[in-house]
Amino acid sequence: MAPKFGTSGLRGLVTELTDDLVADYTRAFLAACPNGGHVFVSWDLRPSSPRIAGAVIAAAAGEGIAVTRAGMLPTPALALASMRAGAAAIMITGSHIPADRNGLKFYLPGGEVSKEDETRINAALGRPSAGLEAPVAEAAGIAEAYVARYRTAFGAEALSGLKIGVYEHSSAARDFLTDIVRELGAEAVPLARSDIFIPVDTEAVDPDTRSMLAAWCGDHGLDAVISTDGDADRPMVTDAAGRIVPGDILGPLTAQLLGAEVLCTPVSSNTAVDAMGFARILRTRIGSPFVIAAMEEVLAGDPAAKVVGYEANGGFLLGFGADGPAGMLAPLMTRDSLLPIIAPLALAKARGLDLAGLVATLPPRFTAADRIAGIEPDVSRSFIARMTGDAGARAAFFDGMPPETGTDLTDGLRVTFEGGDVIHLRPSGNAPEFRCYAEMADSAAAERLVAEVLEKLGAELA
Repeated sequence: MAPKFGTSGLRGLVTELTDDLVADYTRAFLAACPNGGHVFVSWDLRPSSPRIAGAVIAAAAGEGIAVTRAGMLPTPALALASMRAGAAAIMITGSHIPADRNGLKFYLPGGEVSKEDETRINAALGRPSAGLEAPVAEAAGIAEAYVARYRTAFGAEALSGLKIGVYEHSSAARDFLTDIVRELGAEAVPLARSDIFIPVDTEAVDPDTRSMLAAWCGDHGLDAVISTDGDADRPMVTDAAGRIVPGDILGPLTAQLLGAEVLCTPVSSNTAVDAMGFARILRTRIGSPFVIAAMEEVLAGDPAAKVVGYEANGGFLLGFGADGPAGMLAPLMTRDSLLPIIAPLALAKARGLDLAGLVATLPPRFTAADRIAGIEPDVSRSFIARMTGDAGARAAFFDGMPPETGTDLTDGLRVTFEGGDVIHLRPSGNAPEFRCYAEMADSAAAERLVAEVLEKLGAELA
């Protein structure tokens, strides 16, 4: 599948992300979108990322755009630095997908590109190089500023007394996580640092990894294990038993601590948030561009709105200047992983609870998600179209479920059944994957349901 835009930027096979193609997209982005005459460039720990970054830097400098080479960084740290500088940014990452794939994430001086920006970028492809030479500078202080953001907002005692495991693997935030845990007063236990890229999908953690997390909690007496995906814009958090706290639970808990009033989140997110007392919940298509668009619409109507966004993968977007436990936290309208890791742990400690106890205060709604790899988007879309248009086909495929009470076509096919159980089917926007989400009143039952549905999908689409 040729490189294309999905919900998280341009993605494709490394073999197809040639220097010429990367340069073409870089020139198109700089021509089609505001850039402030300056672009920051960073990358994750994939083996292919430094090579692709070199092609981006050369292409940008050749357009006469000043370049800051920011090095290996978490995506939100790059975005924070570039936005503060009034500059554009390009992050080289494939996020959570395997290392044979990679991609580019584009940032305007004001934040992530929109779907309209993507259309303009695609229309600007094929431009020749301007043949100019602009300066390339090395960045300084980005890591320190990113860590300071959370130290200032949460204070040196926010996590005191906690013992937290840091699953380092190949996360771009592995050193940041250890530093911030210690700066907020907790004991950090680094775990499983890897020299090989490991694709960690925080929304679909495999059983072996779940067992490993639980074993670490028992072996080391941990209060939690924390980690991220490859470029660190999605968090992973467990409780003291090693059970993963889903991203669409971390999001509302983070919003509670920050005093948010309006929450923008995809249609796939846990419905427990609807009973948590927030003023408004706005549902969107899946992907940060859609969440950001909803947040921007809210802010256009009320610039003082206390609005946040979050996704089922845990990425959290802050749309207002919030009061943290120790200081102000400036807005950051891009997916962040550190905030939804720190805030729920700090909230639990402040309430005298462990993380599992804090989660138990929420309405008993549980989500599960997983995916089948190797299903091409055209096959997935054809299946969704058939299921959407044929109630009989849905009834046959969901045989054994109660009668359906409603469908939602906001993004893929989301079916609600009598009694409140939910199954949501959706093709990936940027990889040959088919995702399944389930929501039920029991977590183990939700996981079993996802497994059963994916087994049926595999048999039908193979």
